Amino acid sequence: MSLAKIIWVDDEMESLQSQKLFLENKGYEVQTFSNGYDAIDYVKENIVDVVLLDETMPGISGLETLSKIKEINQQLPIVMITKNETETLMDEAIGSQIADYLLKPVNPNQVLLSLKKIIDNKRLVAEKTTTNYQQQFRELFMALNNNPDYNEWMEIYKKLVYWELEIEKSDSPEMQDVYYTQKQEANIEFFKFISKNYAKWVHPKSTDTPIMSHNLFQFKVMPHVEKGTPTFFILIDNLRYDQWKAIQPIFAESFRILEEETFYSILPTATQYSRNAIFSGLLPIDIEKHFPIEWKNDDEEGGKNLFEEKFLREQIKRLKQNDLKVSYTKVLHHHDGQQLQNNIHNLLNNDLNIIVYNFVDMLSHARTEMEVLKELAGDEKSYRSITKSWFEHSALHQALKKISDKKIKIIVATDHGTVRVKTPCKVLGDKQTTANLRYKHGRNLQYDAKDVLVFKDPREAGLPVPTLNSSFIFAKGDGYLCYPNNYNYFANYYKNTFQHGGVSLEEMIVPIIKMVSK
Repeated sequence: MSLAKIIWVDDEMESLQSQKLFLENKGYEVQTFSNGYDAIDYVKENIVDVVLLDETMPGISGLETLSKIKEINQQLPIVMITKNETETLMDEAIGSQIADYLLKPVNPNQVLLSLKKIIDNKRLVAEKTTTNYQQQFRELFMALNNNPDYNEWMEIYKKLVYWELEIEKSDSPEMQDVYYTQKQEANIEFFKFISKNYAKWVHPKSTDTPIMSHNLFQFKVMPHVEKGTPTFFILIDNLRYDQWKAIQPIFAESFRILEEETFYSILPTATQYSRNAIFSGLLPIDIEKHFPIEWKNDDEEGGKNLFEEKFLREQIKRLKQNDLKVSYTKVLHHHDGQQLQNNIHNLLNNDLNIIVYNFVDMLSHARTEMEVLKELAGDEKSYRSITKSWFEHSALHQALKKISDKKIKIIVATDHGTVRVKTPCKVLGDKQTTANLRYKHGRNLQYDAKDVLVFKDPREAGLPVPTLNSSFIFAKGDGYLCYPNNYNYFANYYKNTFQHGGVSLEEMIVPIIKMVSK
């Protein structure tokens, strides 16, 4: 590793020779200057890693030197060293984007610590992260093999997301490989767990079942609604738990986060099933029974999510909360977002405001279709980054900021997540078979049993029977279902795209967050 190059600018450099020697013994290359002009000339011609800069010098002051150096190299870290403790000087130095601020007389270890923070920070963080993950790896491995229940699975997934974000900071490809292998193993075990338990959850014989899409509203939203304090239930379509973690700091600027929980999306982890279940408070099989005209199966014509508001109002009636003032807003396009922003203050007159925001879903579908988005969201890290960037500049964020000083409650949730698919699986079916990549239903489906979770009778999974003898299959892990005709073309076309509908931690274990105004 090449030596880090430091320049130290101070008009009393002779008295600092022992400090210079100390840093050189620690492996830094140190060049000294007694005035700002020489330092500025040196920075023009040479590569420098950090500048240590005295604030009070004859000729050109430290602050002037600082601004000249920043003109030459905006990114160069500068540590200001001064006897002057006035707040205005500190403000000015910090405003000029210094990396650190030290008061004279400086102790050699103080300078060393500052340099380590600036130069070695990334490496030290990476080393510490690697050590910590290696310790946790074993614990996670044990947890996976310990027959976890649905609560423990939620904790395992949260830990996996935590480590994914930590390892991302350390920028170590080797660690990322180890991590992704572990996540894959977790998904294999999770698939077995869901295969064994899902039917029991939908037809419970005991109360020990997880909160799922169809009872989310009853147990996780309604208990927090009270007359006189507006509650906003914001459903951001298609938001994975790691994407929530990416936008969490932006929410935290304006709101106090009280609870960060997860729940299980029903199968298929697709909007028309999971979101309709959330708003109706019913499993799809019961939605079809109660709303035969409104419910549409995949193979039927017409919009699949056109009646959410009707389903919601019926559920509120069923829960005997008729006296609540409720609004329902759906944001599908940019102009809907603008309207929400303009109208947000009026919503404060209601007890409960539902806002469905479709951006992430549009992004993930467009991601499949548009080459430019394949570039922008090519992996989980960039998908999180694009989600964060979207939310920061979104009409939703702007609207919520407008009312952040009011006494309100916010519950943020989603309907399902997505998974990046990598493994194509062959499926054969007749003309009526649906086109989804992560789940299909139809008659006479042919598939490899190890690739999918099968419900020969959809009713076992709480699903309607679209046509006589129809069965449902769900892809596992990172699999995606392709027909044999044009198989190679579609296998390549959809590889590494984000899809939903199947069985994976990322699609099924999703966030529900409660917060209040600060």
